[in-house]
Amino acid sequence: MSVLEIKNISKTFGKKKVLDNVSFTVEEGEIFGFLGPNGSGKTTTIKMILGLLRIDEGEISICGHDVKKDFENAIRGVGGIIENPEMYKNLTGRENLMQYARMYPSVDKERVDEVIKTVGLEGRINDKIAKYSLGMRQRLGLAQAIMENPSILILDEPMNALDDKSVNAMRELLLKLRNEGKMIILTSHNKDDISFLCDKVFYMREGEIY
Repeated sequence: MSVLEIKNISKTFGKKKVLDNVSFTVEEGEIFGFLGPNGSGKTTTIKMILGLLRIDEGEISICGHDVKKDFENAIRGVGGIIENPEMYKNLTGRENLMQYARMYPSVDKERVDEVIKTVGLEGRINDKIAKYSLGMRQRLGLAQAIMENPSILILDEPMNALDDKSVNAMRELLLKLRNEGKMIILTSHNKDDISFLCDKVFYMREGEIY
């Protein structure tokens, strides 16, 4: 079953066309990878999927809902991390998650405890963010993204700048989430991350898919 359908999307900033007639589909239970250098159009594509950038041309549908015409229903089952997750460094990991959880009536303390365990931060969750490594912050960001138990995860460079130990931990976590039935879109400029994790891979260069 196609969970995400992208049909002929294009995006222009000023006179520069950053996406040019891009199309692809992602099936339920897949990890889908965008591989390409910085500036190739990966982040622009996922920002358009999430409604953070306007779609100039083409169509995006999530679980049958058009992002332009029915955004609220389209985005309902989607969680994501774009670039570096925003956090309050003077608060603890748990306090950050509780701040986020207040926006969602369906998320209670038990669910917060559950996502903390899922991402493996039980031992450090009551430390302030200022004491977290980059890998721990990425895992906390992922905990935030899965808070509402979305069926789709969109992650922009989740292994960027992590050490080898943190990369392995993140890979294992993403495979675990895929095995639980989540569809994951992953961007990276690292071929090893993509080849290890992804069921389907597209290479992006200068706004086009190869």
